[in-house]
Amino acid sequence: MIFLRHPSPRVDPGICYGQLDLDIAVEGHAQIDRALELTPKVTRLLASPALRCRALAQTLAARDEIEPVFDERLWEMNMGEWEGIPWRDIPREVSEPWIADPYNLPTPGGESFREVQARVLEALTDAEPDTAIVCHAGPIRAVQMAWHGLTFHQAFAAAPQYAEPIELHPPE
Repeated sequence: MIFLRHPSPRVDPGICYGQLDLDIAVEGHAQIDRALELTPKVTRLLASPALRCRALAQTLAARDEIEPVFDERLWEMNMGEWEGIPWRDIPREVSEPWIADPYNLPTPGGESFREVQARVLEALTDAEPDTAIVCHAGPIRAVQMAWHGLTFHQAFAAAPQYAEPIELHPPE
């Protein structure tokens, strides 16, 4: 399967966002053009319904003459009360316990990474090898952890590049 992180979002640096519905930044259009060059033809396309995923998903689907399927389970992590606020404005006494164990602990009013991983893997249950998945860094990392045995820290050591295809295969 081919996974693609959405193009660069239009957001100020340092803002906490997960399910905040952001459009793509100006440079996102060039990233979509590059993704069209690098991504092989697919017969099925699943995508997060986020604005920042839609432009890439619809462009790839049009190229391959297929209909994209938008699935709520492919959204980025719900950051709850922290959505849209600067990280520096989140009180440390609130953020530090979560930072110590984000896999198991939810953000206030949000979800844990374990919950993200469960819903993303559920969304991929029927996905076939020639499927493209346009989503977010969190869901891609969740798949890498489940399918390739990466630890949380290994998966988060480097972010997937914007709009660049990554081939991942489920375990046999």
